[in-house]
This record gives sequence, C-alpha cells and structure tokens, in this order.
Amino acid sequence: MLDELIEERRRKLARVRAGADPYPATVARTETLAAARAAVLAGQHDARSVAGRVVSWRDQGKIIFADLDDGTGKLQVILDANELGSEMFSHLVETVDVGDFLSVTGNPLTTKRGEPSIAAVAATIAAKSLRPVPTTWYGLSDTELRLRKRYLDLIADPGVRELFRKKSSFWRAMREELVHAGFLEVETSVLEQVPGGADATPFVTHHNALDQDFFLRISLELPLKKLLVGGFEKVFEIGRIFRNEGIDRDHLQDYTQMECYAAYWDHQQMMAFVAGLYCHVAEATWGSTVTTFGDVILEWGGTWREVDYVDAFAAATGVNPLTADREALTAVAAKLALPVDPTLGTGRLIDLIYKKTVRPTLIEPCFLVGHPLIISPLAKADPDRPGRALRFQVLAAGTEVGNGWAELNDPDEQRKRFEEQMALREAGDEEAQRIDEDFIEALEYGMPPTAGFGLSERLFAVMADKPIRETVFFPPMRNA
Repeated sequence: MLDELIEERRRKLARVRAGADPYPATVARTETLAAARAAVLAGQHDARSVAGRVVSWRDQGKIIFADLDDGTGKLQVILDANELGSEMFSHLVETVDVGDFLSVTGNPLTTKRGEPSIAAVAATIAAKSLRPVPTTWYGLSDTELRLRKRYLDLIADPGVRELFRKKSSFWRAMREELVHAGFLEVETSVLEQVPGGADATPFVTHHNALDQDFFLRISLELPLKKLLVGGFEKVFEIGRIFRNEGIDRDHLQDYTQMECYAAYWDHQQMMAFVAGLYCHVAEATWGSTVTTFGDVILEWGGTWREVDYVDAFAAATGVNPLTADREALTAVAAKLALPVDPTLGTGRLIDLIYKKTVRPTLIEPCFLVGHPLIISPLAKADPDRPGRALRFQVLAAGTEVGNGWAELNDPDEQRKRFEEQMALREAGDEEAQRIDEDFIEALEYGMPPTAGFGLSERLFAVMADKPIRETVFFPPMRNA
C-alpha cells in the first residue's frame, strides 16, 4: 500500500518536472502564516505571499480549501478555478498532495464562517513530498517509532514542536541569568586525555592526526577549574557531555549540561544563587514558578527545605553512613535486593543504597546537604563536621536535578582523593575516577576558594513531566 502511494506521488512529481522545478531554490513568501493571519484579522487587504506544508486539502469541485502550516501556525488558502485560471487550477489538482509545500500569492479575506484566509491568484509547489505524512502519528503507541522518526512526530503534533521551543527558552533563560550574574560563558574541548569530574564510564575515540586515543568528556568540571587558576573569576559552559552507561527515564548517553564556577563564593552563596536561577528559568520557560510532575505540583519559587543526607539515610535504612562498615551496608543492600559487585567501593555502595531508599522520597524541590565525604571526591571537607563534605544537591520529583560543592583546591588532598579512586579502579570499579596529573599541577599554581554547580537537561525533562528521551530531538536508538 505504501509503495503504491509513493509510486503515485512520483507520477505527480514527473508531471511537475515536465513544466517546472518541483524543488525551486526560491518561492514567493512575504511573511509567515502567523503574520498573515494576524493581518487578515486586523482587516488589512493588500496582497501577500505565504508558504507552508499542506496539512489538509478539501476539494469541492471548482474550489479547493487547503490549510498550510509553516511552524508559526496554520492558515487557510482558497484555490478557485475562476481566480487561478483553469490550466493552473487543473495542474494543482493533478499534482498536489497533503504533505507538499505550497507557495500561494493572493488577497486576504474572511470566509462566511469567519475563517481568516488567503484567496489565491497564483500558487506553485515549493517542495513535493514523496511519502504520505501520518495524520494520527501522535496517537501511535510505539514510542520507539516516534523517536526514531522524530521529524514525523514534529509534523503531526504541534505540541511536540512547542515542547522544543520551550527547551530553547529554558537554555536561553539560564544563559541570560548566568551572564547577568557576571559569569563568562566559555567553551572547552570535548576530547580529553584523562576523563574526570564525575564517576562514569567514558566513550573512547581515536585522533588520527595525533595517533592516540582520547576520551569524550564526562563532565565540564576540570577544564573550567583550570580557567579559575588562570585568572577568570566566574565562568560557565553549556555543552554536550558523554557517558557510556544505561538508558532509563532520567539518563541518556550524550546530553547537554551546564556547569558554573565562582571564585570566592562558598557553597551557601551558590545555593542561594541556584534557588533564584531555578525560579527564573521556570518562570521564563513555563510562565510560572509552578510545574507539575504526574499528579504532583512542583513549586520552584519560595524557600526550599534542606534535607540532611546522613539523617535521611539513617532514617531510611537504620544505619549511619558515616560509621557503618561494609558488612552493615551490604546487609542493607541485601534487604533491598540490590546486587552488590564485590569491587564496588564503600562510597559507591552508600550511593547505591541512597538512590534506592532516600532519593525517591524527595519530591518537592529541596536541597540535600551534608553528604559523606567518601562519595564526594572533588568537594572540600566540612571543617565542623568530620566525615562530611561541603556539598549540596537539588532534588525534585525523586531525582537529582543539580549538584554543587565547595570545590577542593588543596593539590595534596586532591592527589590523595584521586589515589583512593584509582585504588578502586584497580580493584575493578570501572567508573571510579582517574588521576589527572595535569589538573593537580594546575592546582599547585593556586586556585582561589570556589563554589561550583552543575545541572543537566534532566531538569527540563522534570519540569516538562517527560522522560528525558522525549525531550531530545534524536536520542540514540538501537538499530532497527
């Protein structure tokens, strides 16, 4: 059936080619459909040219009513044999299909039913479509198919297009707020000799000119800290990072992340800034500081409560993560039916249990504070509370949507932390961090007291109440 439809469209394409280019480089277009519709409603009567995809085609003999869509909106055009002439009208009838792009020049009018329209005096195909566009695409239950052929999803469902417009607004609002606060936007390399800044498995690629392997970055952190060593006071980057790990509602392998670093700020100052940043971004993107996630209302404005990591962990598991030995933690994991790899370090085991017990309960936007130092290899130790880090996370809808620290700037302590991580790698933990000698050398030149923070596009997915793959144009997919 599809082959027959394509063949019929190819026959129509041949008819168009016989007298004109079915894919011209230029067509008549004076304004968008939204602008033309507004002009009609305003009572303007001067001739104008519009163009867009044909999304409906209603043939009533000597007159055709068609709806065009150019992404800014829809507008009805009227193709009348008496106005166009029988030759042009017949050509359009014989060659145009729903899905084609059409350029129409004509005069504005409002129909008896009150529909703003353009009455055509000339029309031409701007691009011939060879495959029929699904009319009920959004109703398909096969999410994999919609994501694989996202362009059809975008054609058929204006709501999907609007989602991605909001995503653009989301990042624009974040960028504007950071710049307004005095942060300098920078760009650093995607290719790294040593992947660092996070616990994650990297992708590996080969650089032909240098004849050596590089890693795709798993974080933006270490290069940005080097810029603070170099004299910049506030920097941020919004860029892609890559982590060769699992896919679920909250995780992708390549995604956009923002990280910012402010010299001479402490983590409390960064927390205050972050709360305002989220409030601003929510309002700029959604028109409100309130979003919904399922049946839950998320309020991004106001004062967020602080949740103590150790207290919440102890309440959920019955053990204190600062003092519990591996045997006690393993027993907790067993009760939760969590498989524990014997190579997993104690910090990673604590984190695994936390993600199963505490994190799902944190629904309203809040700050999680007072993390065990053992799970925070790049954060400063809390001088007033042994075993804890000067760190915070933003939690909402049962998932992490931001992570911040008072940054470790003691090169000797940083080396010690890296060595502890390397011991875990050598014991079999593939996601433990590597020693980055160049970064340690940079710290030896001196980095001022600094607060850092990072978030990913998971925040947008939570605000949009969508799985993260639904908020990405073309997510990685298994071969069909």
